[in-house]
Amino acid sequence: MTAAPYLPEFEAFAANGGASPAWLAPLRKQAFGRFAEVGFPTSKDEEWRFTSVTPIAGRQFSAPPAASVTAAELEPFIFGHPEWPRLVFVNGRYDAGLSHLPGLAAGVRCGPLAEALSTDPSLEAHLARHAPVEQSAFTALNTAFLREGAFVHVPAGVQLDDPINVLFVSTREASDSVTHPRNLFLVDREARASMVESYVTLAPGATYFTNAVTEVVSGPGAWTEHTRIQRESESAFHVGLTHVEQDRDSHYRSFTLAMGGALARHNLHVRLNAPNVETLMYGLYLTRGEQLVDNHTAIYHDHPDCRSWEVYKGVMQDKSRAVFNGKVFVEPEAQRTDAKQTNRNLLLSRGARVDTKPQLEIFADDVKCTHGATVGQLDEVAMFYARSRGIPAQAARRLLTHAFAAEVVAEVALEPVREELERLVHERLNLLSE
Repeated sequence: MTAAPYLPEFEAFAANGGASPAWLAPLRKQAFGRFAEVGFPTSKDEEWRFTSVTPIAGRQFSAPPAASVTAAELEPFIFGHPEWPRLVFVNGRYDAGLSHLPGLAAGVRCGPLAEALSTDPSLEAHLARHAPVEQSAFTALNTAFLREGAFVHVPAGVQLDDPINVLFVSTREASDSVTHPRNLFLVDREARASMVESYVTLAPGATYFTNAVTEVVSGPGAWTEHTRIQRESESAFHVGLTHVEQDRDSHYRSFTLAMGGALARHNLHVRLNAPNVETLMYGLYLTRGEQLVDNHTAIYHDHPDCRSWEVYKGVMQDKSRAVFNGKVFVEPEAQRTDAKQTNRNLLLSRGARVDTKPQLEIFADDVKCTHGATVGQLDEVAMFYARSRGIPAQAARRLLTHAFAAEVVAEVALEPVREELERLVHERLNLLSE
């Protein structure tokens, strides 16, 4: 599975490169060199042994054409209040007409990455410095084509009242194309911010490839909430990496929802880079048909007195399949670590399947660490109890399925975001239960 199909496109891209600073060109070249060296992963790669990327590696994807989207078409995907700050990208291109950037607090930067690259020298210290290209061929490919995405910088002490929506839209014109969204979220010392990152489609049956990378830097004492929603076409491919760096006394709260894609993979890596850091990670994946949704998480406890809590849940139906692999690494210096990891899966049909593998690697002796995973069908006792109270069988199934998913959705801190997620999950689960 070589990189040859992407070489002509990369050479053409590198030749113009947009209005990019000089320091970015060697990073792109190095990244493509890494991708060319390793190629796409195979089943021999331990990180990919449950998920074959042959459907991606075996196709030829090109750059997507420009397309226009109306405000009415976009409306169902605008998350939360329409007056919230919003960055919209259509087929990988920033759309200023659909975006909404009201007056933000003093010093806050929020806009397209391509524009920031030509105006903001602070990007050199962070962009492509946290998500390592050595760990993933897909990250290397994204970095090689790095140009467009969202840039958010919240300066020290600033607290944003409203979440920032970052919305990537694929249209029918994007069929057989690939986009490489790249996002950078910087939340400085004692600042507070919430980002909602969404991947959606206006063409439910279209086949395309989204290869996304997001870097999040949470400064000392910062509070960051990050919601990631993936509802691509169920014939599309989606591979994403979120890499988070946390400083002393910071709080990072993550919620991921995966519903789309024929093959969808998300890697969430969080590095606790100083003492007294708190990390909360919640996830929900809903699959049907023959979808495959893969979540890989890694939490790196490098310092003492840090806490991490992770709960991921999945609901599978038909012949769909899910993968969960969660790793927690505790270094020798990370004494008094408190880490908990849980993965729970609900199978609504005999053809559904999940491969789950929670892992702990502990090299410190003064820690409290637990992990666990469950796979099963709806509780027959709970079903009997509901039926005995006069609830029809189908309604009881829906009620219990909603209750199963609600536990993680309820952990979203901002009420307007939580309510919108509840509506979205309720709508999908009603269809799953038909």
